[in-house]
Amino acid sequence: MTTKMRNAHTLLVLGAALLWLGHARAQAVTAPAQAVSAPAPAATAMPAQPPVAVPDAKTAYERSRDMAVANYKAARARCDSLSGNPHEVCEAEAKAERVRTEEEAAAAYKNTLKAYTQARMRIADANFARDKARCGALAGNDRDVCLKQAKAAQVAAQADATADRKMIEARNNAREDKLTAEYRVALQKCDAFAGAAKDQCVQAAKTAYGK
Repeated sequence: MTTKMRNAHTLLVLGAALLWLGHARAQAVTAPAQAVSAPAPAATAMPAQPPVAVPDAKTAYERSRDMAVANYKAARARCDSLSGNPHEVCEAEAKAERVRTEEEAAAAYKNTLKAYTQARMRIADANFARDKARCGALAGNDRDVCLKQAKAAQVAAQADATADRKMIEARNNAREDKLTAEYRVALQKCDAFAGAAKDQCVQAAKTAYGK
């Protein structure tokens, strides 16, 4: 894949990731400030610690998935102490959290526009099931309104995911059209040469634009 084509693909995936971050739940964690101390004398300095190994993408994904399953089982166990609607809500919340964690991990691992869109769709479905369970504690018109709001939230989340996917695809198609036009210009410039020089020029254009 040429540099131009790699850049186009990178921008597509980057766009999906940015849109994902814009819609995913914020989970910023602020680390406690570390106390600043004077450096230890050279004679008593501790030996440098070896760098911590960073797990590969697949290992990181599998760890996140396993953690999601473990947390889900623990949450379900806590739900067993409840009954009726509180029990249903507890289980639905546990399921929604598991789906969110697993889908975010899968999207980050696959790192494709399709994966990010699919994750947002599935999270919206899980959140809808959770919200419906919460509506079960209500009655009459309040319950009806609650259900309508839950459905509206699901539809809005999935509509946003679809719209974002189409926008990114449109941008990528426009970028491809631009590269094709630039390639044709490069070929046209080769007509100023003849023989081996022209052949070299054409080959250079093909290489540059992945043709």
